[in-house]
Amino acid sequence: MLEFYRRMFKNNLFTKTILLFSFITIVTIIAFSYFMFVSMSQSAVRRELDNQKAAMSAIDRYIGLRLENADSIMPDIYRNDALSLDLSHFLLYPYPDYVRYRLDLYTQTGIDSANAKTHMENVLETQPDIRMLVLYSSEQQMLYAYGRNAEFKAVPVNASQSYVPDAMALESANVSKPNAWVSRALGSSGETMYSVTRPINDKQSFKNLGQLTVWFDSTGLWNALTAYEQEFKGDIFVLDANGQVLFDTSDQYYGGKFPYAERLKSVYDVSSSGPSPEGGLYLNKLASTSGGYTVAGILSPAEAAESYEHLRNTIVTIGAVCILFAILVPSLFIFSFAKRTNRIIRLTQRVKHGDLQTRIHDRKEDELGQIAGSFDDMLDELNLYIDRVYKADIKQKHTELAALQARVNPHFLYNTLEVIRMRAVSQGARDVGEMIYSLSMLFKSFVQQKERHTMKDELEACRLYLELFRIRYKDRLAYDIQVDPELLNAEVPRLCVQPIVENYIVHGIRSRDEDNRIVIFVDLEQGDIAVRVRDNGRGIPSEKLCDLRNMLYRTDGEAAAEGGFGLRSIHERLRLLYGPEYGIEVHSGGAGQGTLVEMRCPNSGEEERHVQSVSGG
Repeated sequence: MLEFYRRMFKNNLFTKTILLFSFITIVTIIAFSYFMFVSMSQSAVRRELDNQKAAMSAIDRYIGLRLENADSIMPDIYRNDALSLDLSHFLLYPYPDYVRYRLDLYTQTGIDSANAKTHMENVLETQPDIRMLVLYSSEQQMLYAYGRNAEFKAVPVNASQSYVPDAMALESANVSKPNAWVSRALGSSGETMYSVTRPINDKQSFKNLGQLTVWFDSTGLWNALTAYEQEFKGDIFVLDANGQVLFDTSDQYYGGKFPYAERLKSVYDVSSSGPSPEGGLYLNKLASTSGGYTVAGILSPAEAAESYEHLRNTIVTIGAVCILFAILVPSLFIFSFAKRTNRIIRLTQRVKHGDLQTRIHDRKEDELGQIAGSFDDMLDELNLYIDRVYKADIKQKHTELAALQARVNPHFLYNTLEVIRMRAVSQGARDVGEMIYSLSMLFKSFVQQKERHTMKDELEACRLYLELFRIRYKDRLAYDIQVDPELLNAEVPRLCVQPIVENYIVHGIRSRDEDNRIVIFVDLEQGDIAVRVRDNGRGIPSEKLCDLRNMLYRTDGEAAAEGGFGLRSIHERLRLLYGPEYGIEVHSGGAGQGTLVEMRCPNSGEEERHVQSVSGG
C-alpha cells in the first residue's frame, strides 16, 4: 500500500497536478453554482412574492369596491326625500306605529311610496356579496336585519338585557368582523363574514338615528383570486385593525388572532408592502388606511423552495456535468502527456544501460516533442562521435598493424639492420650503410609510439623513406618538402602522408629515367591543413583514375580486394575522425602526366588532440 502511494501519488507529478486541478475546479464550480443558485433562488422567491402581492392587490381592490357599494347605500337614501323620511319613521318609532304611518300615508295619497324595507331588499338583490343588512335604532334599541330570500328579523336589544347597544356604540367605520353580540342576537354566528358600519342621520335635523351595518360574505373574496389561483403560492389573509382574521385562504384562522400580527407590524409601515424573511417566513403586507384593514401574505420556506426546486436540480446537473468535463478533458490531456513522458523516461533508461540504437520518434511539435527530437538527435550525434573516435582508432591500429606485419617484426629487423649497417661501414660500403640507416630509422619511427603525432613527425617519416629510395636509385630520384613552419607542431593522424609517398614509389616512379621528382607542399588554407603530393611519374589513365576514386568511397570487402589499401585507409580514417568534408583527392592528367594527391584535415585543436590521444592509446 505504501509503495502504491509512493508510486501513484507522492512521486507522480502528473497525479498531483490532476488532483490539485480537480480540487480547484470542484471548489470553483461549487462556489460559482452556490452563488448563482442563491441569486437565482432569491429572484424566484421575489417573483413568487410579486405574484402573491398581485393577488393581494386584487383582494384589496375587491374589498375597496365593496366598501364603495356600502358607502353608496345611505347617500342613495338621502337623495330620495320620501325614502329618507320613511327610514327616519322606521328608526324612530316602534314597528307597529311605522306600519300605521305607512297605511295612513297610503290612505291620504293613494300612492304606495318608497319604503326602507323595499329599498334594502333591492340593495341585497343588486349586491350579491352582501349577506345581510342590519339597521340598528338607537332610540328603540332594536335590530332590524334584512337577509337573502326576503328574510327580515326585528330583534329588541334592550340595554338592560343585552350588550348590543354598548357594542353598537363602539362600532367604527373600519372593516371588521361582525360583532359577536349582534351575530348571536340575529342567530348568524359561525358564518365567515366581514362587516362595515355607517351612521344613519335624520336628513332634516341631522340627529343620529342609529347605524347601518353591511355584512359581506368572506367567501366572495375568492372571486378576486380567480385569475391568480395558478400563479401565487402561500396564503393570503385579510385582517381588521385589531389583527383578527377576516379572510384566510388556508381556512384556519378566520375569526382568530393573526399569529404573525406583531411581526407584520415590524415589517413595513402602513400602506407599504414588500418581502421580508421573518422567522423563516416571507411576509407581504398591503395596508388600507381608508378601510382600516390589512391584506397580508405568507410564503413558507417550503413553498418558496418549490419555486426554485427545478432551478436547483438544473444547477446541480449543470454543475456536475461541468465538473465532469472540466476534470475529464484536462485529465485525458495530462494522462496522454504523462504517457509520453513515461515513454521518454523508459527509453532514457534503456540508453543508460547501453542501448544506443533506441529512438523515441515523437513527431509532435510541443515541448515533449522537442525534447524527444533533441534526444534522438543527441543519440545520432553520439553514435556518429563513437564511430568517428572508436572506429577511427580501430582503423589506425589496423593500419599500423598492417604496416608492422608487412615489415616482418620491425624490432627484430631494426636490430638486425643495425648490425648489417655497421658491417657495411666497416668494409667501406658507405651507400649501403646510409640506406640501412635510413631504413632502420624509418622502422624505428614505426615502432615508437608517441602521445602526439605531429606534422613534423609525419614529414620526417616521409623524408627517411624518400631518402632510402634516393640512395637506392643513385640520385635518379629527387624530392622536396615545403612546409609552413607554423604547421610543424600541428597534430595529425599517424601515417596520413607516408602511404601517399609510398604509393608513388610503388606505382609511379620511372625507374629507368633520371628526372624522377616528388614534391610535398604543406599549407594552411581556410583554417585547414592542405597537403599536396605532386610527382612527375607514370600518371594514371582516366579509366583507372575513375575506378580509384570510386574505390576510395567504398568500405566493403571488394574494395579491399581491389587494392589501394594505403590511399583508402587514409581517406577512411580522415572521414571518420573529422567528417565527410575531409579526406584525399587524386588528380592525374593521364598516362605519363604525373599525379597530384591532395590530403586535407583540420588544423590541430582540442577536439583533434583528444581524438589523437584516444587513437594513440
